Amino acid sequence: MAKILIVEDDLDICTQVVGWLTFDKHTVEAVHDGKEGSDRLKFYQYEVIILDVNLPHISGFDLCKRYREAGGNTPILMLTGKTEIADKEEGLDSGADDYLTKPFHMKELSARIRALLRRSTKAVGNVLELGGYSLDTAKKQFSVDGEAVTLAPKEFALMEFFMRHPDEVFSQETLLDRVWSSESDASVYSVYTAVKTLRKKLTTDGKKSILSTVHGMGYRLESK
Repeated sequence: MAKILIVEDDLDICTQVVGWLTFDKHTVEAVHDGKEGSDRLKFYQYEVIILDVNLPHISGFDLCKRYREAGGNTPILMLTGKTEIADKEEGLDSGADDYLTKPFHMKELSARIRALLRRSTKAVGNVLELGGYSLDTAKKQFSVDGEAVTLAPKEFALMEFFMRHPDEVFSQETLLDRVWSSESDASVYSVYTAVKTLRKKLTTDGKKSILSTVHGMGYRLESK
């Protein structure tokens, strides 16, 4: 589960992708031109960015290049109907991490996204592991010491985010920005509640939760 931004002006394709990725348990936001995409990237952070090449106002190539030049390092997947090698080369040279030519199968899109997410974390296949905790991003399963633990969708998203960023401290405001949709009416209290219930589920059979509170700063998932 990841927070994903898609910038695509073809409303039919955009609707299909948003529906598929939402079904795949991701938090998805969509805008339909390059300027909107640029504005979102200035104020919000995402785990994956999906860019169409032919966008109004600012092309996908230019948007990608500007984002990279500004220091943005989120993985970028470019979508286009073009098949020429020169176009793919331009997309990759502008800073894209991967390239998917239309039309494409939604399962391939999911596989590409999982691959991009794996590059930024230690994972075996689709499984994230930390101590006795194991999280399968494809099967949407989580276990503690081999025992399955049922997590609500937002709890699962939080755990995946923490496991991708072990030992880092995140404030409630940062978690709200990184895990919840920017269009959501959720508040920092929503984060507090989700972390509280997640911590209880991580504390099983006397096993102390590795999700700790750093007073005055936020929360941290401890790797040791």
